[in-house]
Amino acid sequence: MAERSLSQIVTDTVRDFRNQVPECIASGWVDMSTGMLLVADTLDDHPTEVLDLLAAATFDLFQGRNVTMIEDIWKQQRGTPGDDRHYFQEILVNSDNLVHLFMRSASNQDLVAVIVCRRQVNIGMLFAQARMVMKQVETGFAAV
Repeated sequence: MAERSLSQIVTDTVRDFRNQVPECIASGWVDMSTGMLLVADTLDDHPTEVLDLLAAATFDLFQGRNVTMIEDIWKQQRGTPGDDRHYFQEILVNSDNLVHLFMRSASNQDLVAVIVCRRQVNIGMLFAQARMVMKQVETGFAAV
């Protein structure tokens, strides 16, 4: 089996999220080091501005000023101030019509997957299927 590039892995993964996660209508990857959306796959066309805002909101959720302050305080209290691992790994956001799941890669802390589902999704199945896809992608990241 040929090695895949990081670009191919993230592109394949958004497709896998859309195919394997129930009620999934969109998925993508945000690079936290740049704050940019790397790739997205959606049922509907969305203006570039909306996708750019999604990337910015993802960055704020995981690495906004207040979040990093909280992480630093917890690291100090736990005696792990040099630890580069981020405290928040998954965040679930419910809106009126949609459910948004944000998942940080365990092997590459700069990558966050975004999965958007219809509101009627079974939350347990959303987490189970999304985590299964993430487990598969972590294997690919380790090979890069």
